[in-house]
Parts: sequence; structure tokens; C-alpha cells
Amino acid sequence: MIFPNPTIDRQIQWALAEDIGSGDITSEALIPAGDCSRGKIWAKEEGVLAGVPVAERVFQLVGKLDFQAKARDGQKIEPGQTLAWVEGSTITLLKAERLALNFLQRLSGIATQTRQAVELTASTGARIVDTRKTTPLWRWLEKYAVRQGGGFNHRLGLYDAILIKDNHIRAVGGIEKAVKRARERGGHTLKVEVEVSSLTQLEEALAANADIIMLDNMEIAEMEQAVRLVNGRALIEASGGITLDRVAAISRTGVDLISMGSLTHSVRALDISLDLGESKNLEKN
Repeated sequence: MIFPNPTIDRQIQWALAEDIGSGDITSEALIPAGDCSRGKIWAKEEGVLAGVPVAERVFQLVGKLDFQAKARDGQKIEPGQTLAWVEGSTITLLKAERLALNFLQRLSGIATQTRQAVELTASTGARIVDTRKTTPLWRWLEKYAVRQGGGFNHRLGLYDAILIKDNHIRAVGGIEKAVKRARERGGHTLKVEVEVSSLTQLEEALAANADIIMLDNMEIAEMEQAVRLVNGRALIEASGGITLDRVAAISRTGVDLISMGSLTHSVRALDISLDLGESKNLEKN
């Protein structure tokens, strides 16, 4: 992750404005302006780390704070492990603390759950991919966290891939028409993916020469039938309500991709904290 990144910088600035507003009235009332502190960012539980460069950028944008990372994104971390040290004005550090931790905790939670899914399916070769069910304005970062966990990104938005879903099919009047129009508009460079909810629709998608077929909310036995029917003629993606307790069994059906909205839409943040050491007042020294 390379900074400065104008998109992420704007996101951080908006979030800081939301949190700080006209100032941190608690810290400014309690702490002398000249006080400096050193803070330790540390893990309170095991997981996979993601978001260290974002947290560092938060501290940089709030003020002149020295940030020293002790762990890297994509790394497995243990309870009690020091992830970074940050040093400088106590008031400035406290202004940045909450937002930096918010980024670290949520992105690490996503990376952790992704790694769990990847490890559960490792023996099958199925790829774990994300969805568009992301927090508004956090998509790029959340998809970055999925990659740090060993997963892969599905489309970034509506603009970079053709995915014909149930409402498109209803609007157009059938899978064959929808695929034909998509190919006419998209050209030869874009693959066409079609969402199906039954084996009948699957056969229609195959007849229309879809490149990728998404099996929506199918049971395990039906997925196995679908894999046999496709027989390598298209990539197969399993999707819909997939959780960690089902992902291993789904991967064994022979699907190529498993998309999990739960990686981003309902993930639990990893428990990460920042503790300050004793402060020093530079104006008195």
C-alpha cells in the first residue's frame, strides 16, 4: 500500500473531521500542550494483521508523530505482541488513536476471517473471493484486507466486470438474451458471468456460453450436480450465505470460486489496543 494515496487520504481526513470536529476537548483540558508520550499498539488476540500503513498515515495526517511498525500486513499475530510504537505530542497522539485503531481492528478482522476460510479450503484449490457487500467508502481498503488474508478480489464495482444477476434476467426476459446483449456491449475482452439458482438455469447459461456461472444459494448436493453438468465448460462460483462452518464442504464439491459476503459485511473486528507510557513535558525540560 503506497502513500500518499489521494483517495485514502481524503477518507482519513473525512473520518478525522467526523471524530475531532473543532478539537479534542477532553485531552486539551487535561494535558499540557508540551507533553509528549510513547504509545504501544499491541494485539489482544491472535489473528492476521492488516492496515498498518493506514494507521501510520492517520498519525502522520493528524500531526508530527513518529511511527515505528513492528509487524507487517498479512502476518499472523499473537496475543500480547507489539505491532507498532508511536511517539510525539500526547494530545496529537490521542486525537489519532481511535481512528487508527478503527482501521487496524476492522481490516485485521477481515484478514483474519479470510485466512480462516483459505485454510479450511486449502486442500481443494477453490479460491476464496470477496463481494461488493462492503462498508460504503471502505471498499478498496476492505478488499485490500481480503488479499492480506490470502483471498482474492471479485469485481471492484459495477464498472469492471459483467455479472448478470436475477433482476437483470427478469428485466431482459431470459438468460440467453442477457448474455447476448452483454457480449455485444462488452466486447471480446470481458468475460460474462451469470447467476443461476437452479439446474435448469444452469443449462441455459451453458447453452448461452457464459464464461463463469454463479451458483446462488444452492445446497451441497445440487452444487455437486452442477459441477458434473458443467464439466469444465465454465468456471463455477458458489455464492449466497456462505459461512466458515460450510465453506470446507462447499469447496469439496469441485467449484472454482467461493464468494463470501461475510468477509466484509458482518466481520468481527480484531481486538487491538494502544497504551501510553508515562508522558514528559518538553516545555519544562
